[in-house]
Amino acid sequence: MSRNAEVADVLEEYADLMEAQGDDYRPNVYRRAADNVRDHPEAIEDLVAEGPDAVQEIDGVGEGIAEHVVDYVEMGTFEELEDARDDLPVEMDVLTRVEGVGPKTVKKLYDALGVTTLDDLEAAAENGEIREVSGFGAKTEENIREGVAFARQAGERDLLGDTRPIADDVTDYLEEHDAVERVAVAGSIRRWRETNGDVDVLAASDAGQRVGDHLADWGRVGDVIETGETKTSVRVNGLRVDLRVVVGDEFGAALQYFTGSKAHNVTLRNHAIAQDKKVNEYGVFDISDVDDPDAGQRVGDLLAAESEEDVYDALGLPWIAPELREDRGEIDAAREDALPDLLAEDDLRGDLHVHTDWSDGDYSLREMVDAAVEFGHDYVCITDHAEGPGVFGDSGLSDADLREQADAIADLRDDVDADIEVLHGVEANVDADGEVGAVSDDVLADLDLVVASPHSGLGDDGGDQTDRLVAAVEHPHVDILGHPSGRLINERPAMTFDATDLAAAAADAGTALEVNANYHRLDLWGSAVRAAVEADAPIAIDTDAHSPEEYAQRTYGVHTARRGWAAAGDVLNTRDVDRLRAFLD
Repeated sequence: MSRNAEVADVLEEYADLMEAQGDDYRPNVYRRAADNVRDHPEAIEDLVAEGPDAVQEIDGVGEGIAEHVVDYVEMGTFEELEDARDDLPVEMDVLTRVEGVGPKTVKKLYDALGVTTLDDLEAAAENGEIREVSGFGAKTEENIREGVAFARQAGERDLLGDTRPIADDVTDYLEEHDAVERVAVAGSIRRWRETNGDVDVLAASDAGQRVGDHLADWGRVGDVIETGETKTSVRVNGLRVDLRVVVGDEFGAALQYFTGSKAHNVTLRNHAIAQDKKVNEYGVFDISDVDDPDAGQRVGDLLAAESEEDVYDALGLPWIAPELREDRGEIDAAREDALPDLLAEDDLRGDLHVHTDWSDGDYSLREMVDAAVEFGHDYVCITDHAEGPGVFGDSGLSDADLREQADAIADLRDDVDADIEVLHGVEANVDADGEVGAVSDDVLADLDLVVASPHSGLGDDGGDQTDRLVAAVEHPHVDILGHPSGRLINERPAMTFDATDLAAAAADAGTALEVNANYHRLDLWGSAVRAAVEADAPIAIDTDAHSPEEYAQRTYGVHTARRGWAAAGDVLNTRDVDRLRAFLD
């Protein structure tokens, strides 16, 4: 794993600190650079090794930012960042998790009340101190108090898009060691949960201490928490990594056990007990002739332990995919041979929600289409934002803009020397009443595809939003309901809605419900996807890509859909172009 995300986070912190001090220009320059560093395909540390000029090859990274990046990678900080932290010694990233609290608000509360931490902010809100600060009031104070709890919870778990790359890189690093027989990601990351408390990795080896020491010696490790024969814990980019080492003959049982979930394992254990068997991290054991099954972990006749497939087979079950292991009926389904044939990433044929520099994307039509070709898509749909509420700045397109873009896309189709279908669509806002605004019906009718997404009025009143979303899916020109809940994981909570009612309405209307694959969203999520699957409502897995690199985030969308028991036939963009157009028509 590269250090791109780590460096991007630091650039964003510096941008926030500058904004807090009243700098109106440079913060956006640094944020754009941070986005491009995070998405850059080459490891930032490799570019740093080549020198500042190589770092400047990243779009938006000028000489000054490149020097900061080099200093940070080589020394762990840069002078201007430390000066900014000294001037405003606050937990900026934590405080700005509270909805409605931006960098400038942090500065005002620091100056007026000495707020530096989330605890300080909560105490100030609870004591009625915030409302006394100029520019604030009782309503703002109430919103902050309510937002602190969400921010605190969000801070306890990290995004899958941040943890999974580290987990994969740890396994790649350990695989190189000659004492490691097998290694795998475990825990909630292996189940592709949207957030994770830590990184769990399992290795098979007869030399556990050597393997643990090898991990502790890794150049990416910041702190070594403990090392040992069976468990080593370290911190990488601030994330705790727990490595467990087991003997090769018990690897499968340990992998099943440490993948979880806890609820799945409890139900599996009860399933085993009903057969006079015992299952744990050491294997599956026949205990029918054992007087005291609790006399030891390995009591009984060993039936299976080496592979997960063997473990489930010894219990009379087919292997259950990790994404399904949440105790939501998967063991009963396995017993009845009724598990779904889950969607695979290669089943997707295209992306139906993509942005360009016609609205808030960073790349041209041609660049996004060429990248889709390179990624292997059969089709791609350009869905830049329509003007209206919730659209960043003035980037939304008018009716006239959309007609002009239609001509540009028509010209592009003639010019692209590749076998790809380029569709023209739009992403329009769903307002508080469920109206799809800012685009005339005749323009909507002429487009290949319409994505309608909530961007404004995102449940500020805490009320149920089901009727609003149902109205959108029933709109005659809407093909896909984009990121239905409007959530940003760890930043903004999801709107409240009834997933079953929404799925039923979408099925009746023939409107697809989106699984937005951006790992900050993953919206819909597993249980809501399952409601759609059970209602026979179509699903679209889209990346909402604003840059070529973001096409790769479809991985997170696919595994999120798998958590909802989705098969290839449930997903709109597994269809070929002709069947897709038939759906859209």
